[in-house]
Amino acid sequence: MRFGPHPVAELGIPSGPIAINFSRQALQKPRFNKPWRDKKRSSDFSSRPGGRPENSRGNDRGYARGHTENEDGPIRLFGLHAVEAALKNPARKVLRALLTENAERRLLEAVGKIELPIERVSPRDLDKLLGADTVHQGAAIDVDPLPEPDWHDLAEAAGGRPLIVLDQVTDPHNVGAILRSSAVFGASGLVMTRRHSPPLNGVLAKSASGALELVPVALVANLSQALAELKEAGFAVIGLDSGGEQRIETLDWSQPTALVMGSEGKGLRELTRKTCDSLAHITTDDTLASLNVSNAAAIALHTALLARKK
Repeated sequence: MRFGPHPVAELGIPSGPIAINFSRQALQKPRFNKPWRDKKRSSDFSSRPGGRPENSRGNDRGYARGHTENEDGPIRLFGLHAVEAALKNPARKVLRALLTENAERRLLEAVGKIELPIERVSPRDLDKLLGADTVHQGAAIDVDPLPEPDWHDLAEAAGGRPLIVLDQVTDPHNVGAILRSSAVFGASGLVMTRRHSPPLNGVLAKSASGALELVPVALVANLSQALAELKEAGFAVIGLDSGGEQRIETLDWSQPTALVMGSEGKGLRELTRKTCDSLAHITTDDTLASLNVSNAAAIALHTALLARKK
């Protein structure tokens, strides 16, 4: 199945209590008392204040580097929805705000008083800072990275909602769109590989349209090991693949489920496929298997939501 970039729209965010029906006995095993990750979340150099300008197209060519070990300093977010969500998120530490007059007015209407000094800039100033092709909408902020959730955070918050696992999906626009669908349709969280995944910076946050602040993201060093631990803890690990023997409509979404999705070009890696409990496909009306990975995630998550509502 061929995956490619996908444009994003505005985000509608659901709310409500999280039902916890996970097996705590499995979580109390010694091997689950540590986070999956072995290093702190990092940011891409291009999104750091004082780094080279963040050009969205340029970053699209360089995103495959993934997260590096020593870049854990401030990152820069841009776009009204991403900035608004970050300002509303008590877990996000905002260090600096660069706003045009119009963007400041709109953000004040959306979030109320902004509790930090605002640097008034022009659209041209932000074009120079972020790159001429960046759609910043007059708003940029410097922030600290969000704290990464540990294993217990993601597992206990699953309830009846699926956990999305990405196998080296590298396009930040796709990952951002998947985060948005995860917020809208109720995924419990997102797991990505530490290498070969896009940095959680401005390009991804803009595509997520605020969902980066709402959906917890964990980075793992070894995806097959993480999947094996999920299975041991009671998750059904389902790989989404056009050749899968099951239809997603027939899956038992009432059990803890990890839905694994492959990269834009290669799909699921062989080891990942073998680690999954089973493979499932999306029912289509044509033999043309060209669904974008973010479209596929949205369809699968909506299917899971409808099943939970029955």
